[in-house]
Amino acid sequence: MDEALLRSLTPDVLGILVRRGADFAAAEDAVQDALVEAVRVWPGDPPRDVKGWLVTVAWNRFLDATRADTARRRREDRVDEEPPPGPASGVDDTLQLYFLCAHPSLTPSSAVALTLRAVGGLTTRQIAQAYLVPEATMAQRISRAKRTVSGVRFDQPGDVATVLRVLYLVFNEGYSGDVDLAAEAIRLTRRLAAAIDHPEVAGLLALMLLHHARHSARTAPDGSLVPLAEQDRGRWDTRSIAEGIEILQAALARDKLGEFQAQAAIAALHADAITAEETDWVQIVEWYDELVRLTESPVVRLNRAVAVGEADGPRAGLAALAALDDALPRHAAVAAYLHERDGDLEKAARLYAEAAEKAPNLAERDHLTRQAARLNADRHR
Repeated sequence: MDEALLRSLTPDVLGILVRRGADFAAAEDAVQDALVEAVRVWPGDPPRDVKGWLVTVAWNRFLDATRADTARRRREDRVDEEPPPGPASGVDDTLQLYFLCAHPSLTPSSAVALTLRAVGGLTTRQIAQAYLVPEATMAQRISRAKRTVSGVRFDQPGDVATVLRVLYLVFNEGYSGDVDLAAEAIRLTRRLAAAIDHPEVAGLLALMLLHHARHSARTAPDGSLVPLAEQDRGRWDTRSIAEGIEILQAALARDKLGEFQAQAAIAALHADAITAEETDWVQIVEWYDELVRLTESPVVRLNRAVAVGEADGPRAGLAALAALDDALPRHAAVAAYLHERDGDLEKAARLYAEAAEKAPNLAERDHLTRQAARLNADRHR
């Protein structure tokens, strides 16, 4: 049983059912039923036309469900006039599915769940495990999302930026349960890039590849976080880095800069440095300036302050930080790092401890706590 093949065909089969007249929620249920049937039947009797088999079974399941529901008799009359299931349509509906699953009427968490289910082909159980919630909770979230978008016309143009933000949310979840969501986000972004020629789609794919290339070096054997400057660069995936840079260069050559391209350019400069000391911080500051212009994001300004501190010295970084709200996430951690570099170990230790209390996860809290303990120990030697 080729699970990867099944998952890759999910959006195609779903798109065909929707084009034949099925509403999105009913079509998605029917496709999931067909996938379950495939898992049961294929090992002993694999079909020659895999996609055609899935389309036929899913369509029949949809019709069965429609006929069984008397309240949907009018819909049954309409869909029965559709052409019978047969060879798969040559129309690629993948792009419309991305738009539908990232519809503005959905909350970000619902859009993520629906994208993973309808476009990614993951089961509800897999998605629930990845997000550390009960399966029943995730099932309800997906059902509500499907009901929300069921009335949306399938041929309406969508917002690429919204789709990219959903995929970026998936990527940032990393690995949990039995699904590597970062790898899944890369797979889905590759498929999106194949469906639409858009420089920001390429920019996001490049960014994902460049970040994911470092994932094996981000944690020590005991599970603790390893900061970028201390990572073993020999453990970085050079093939992913080379691919990411190549994709980024092609996107930048189109002269339609977007925020994901700018973020990828920063990641590429980090990846290009043989050692942390050789990082081109001056160029990184310039790219952060572009990113601030594009997004006006206070989080981007916070990261820029770190880069300024590296390029022009810690006091310049602290001056850039002073203009920002100290309630920003990670503000205390950045201030601690810059004060440490400026030689104020007492204040840095206090700020590291403060940042640890606000850390969003256990790994980051432990890392910041260790930084505070290290400085306190250094001060009392």
